Amino acid sequence: MADSPEEIHKSIKKILWVGGLLVICTGLTVWLSFVELPTHSLNIIVGMILATIKAALVALIFMHLNHEKVIIYKFLFFTFAFVLALFLLFYFSSIDPLVFSQF
Repeated sequence: MADSPEEIHKSIKKILWVGGLLVICTGLTVWLSFVELPTHSLNIIVGMILATIKAALVALIFMHLNHEKVIIYKFLFFTFAFVLALFLLFYFSSIDPLVFSQF
């Protein structure tokens, strides 16, 4: 981490920049809730992309994951792959629901 006053000043400057970027992304998220894109799904996709960017910034900078060892990134990758698989299963089940004509 930071040992000298110069490094501390540099890290504070980076934290302030990331905080400002998070405020801007939050403003974009609020603005997006009032804007009607061509489809509702597109609104959700853009909102999820903004949320992912904000979550990545918080995890990397404020939780100091950018200074971790490689094994942490392997765990994060497998977690992301598992979550993506669950989302895909939910998506596929909503596209082709079970419909019984007898009921």
